[in-house]
Amino acid sequence: CINCDVCEPACPNEAIYPGEDIYEIDPARCTECVGHFEEPQCRKVCPVDCIPLDPARPESREELLLKFERLCRPD
Repeated sequence: CINCDVCEPACPNEAIYPGEDIYEIDPARCTECVGHFEEPQCRKVCPVDCIPLDPARPESREELLLKFERLCRPD
């Protein structure tokens, strides 16, 4: 991450935020853009291709869609 700030505004779920050294992704809010786009927008706009999928948090498309639906519900 080069802290270029292009990923944060591209995230429709507001899951990306500035961390201490690099931008970080809140896994509770990240749906890999399922429900919004066909591909993760952060990965699409990253100029240095440094946003990997988290192997510690494998999620199916169905799980990501459920998370998207939960995030869209008003409190």
